[in-house]
Amino acid sequence: QVQLVESGGSSVQAGGSLTLSCTASGWNYVRNCMGWFRQAPGKEREGVATIYTAGDITQYSDSVKGRFTISRDNAKNTLSLQMNGLKPEDTAMYYCAADRDVHLPWKECGLRGDEYFDWGQGTQVTVSS
Repeated sequence: QVQLVESGGSSVQAGGSLTLSCTASGWNYVRNCMGWFRQAPGKEREGVATIYTAGDITQYSDSVKGRFTISRDNAKNTLSLQMNGLKPEDTAMYYCAADRDVHLPWKECGLRGDEYFDWGQGTQVTVSS
């Protein structure tokens, strides 16, 4: 059974930092796309950051570029999101996602949620002003 389990969500003040982690089991994501998405109450799901697992090719939404960093540990089958300079508008449920398509020789992984197949249950990030 494939599972993605997020952790690391918390409540922080504006300007603070958090690191989210996603542990995958049941599937070894090699040469796949993985990413972080978020959804705030009343808003559509937004792609935050994605990574091609075999080459560290990353994509970021304009809203987080320069503040967030996505990374991948293939040996541990984990995905991380380092979030610095957090703003109240970053408040949302954050989800880890992955696709199962093998991309050769590489891919700039998209920020659209419908490109991803496996999803975690989410971890809440709340940023207060």
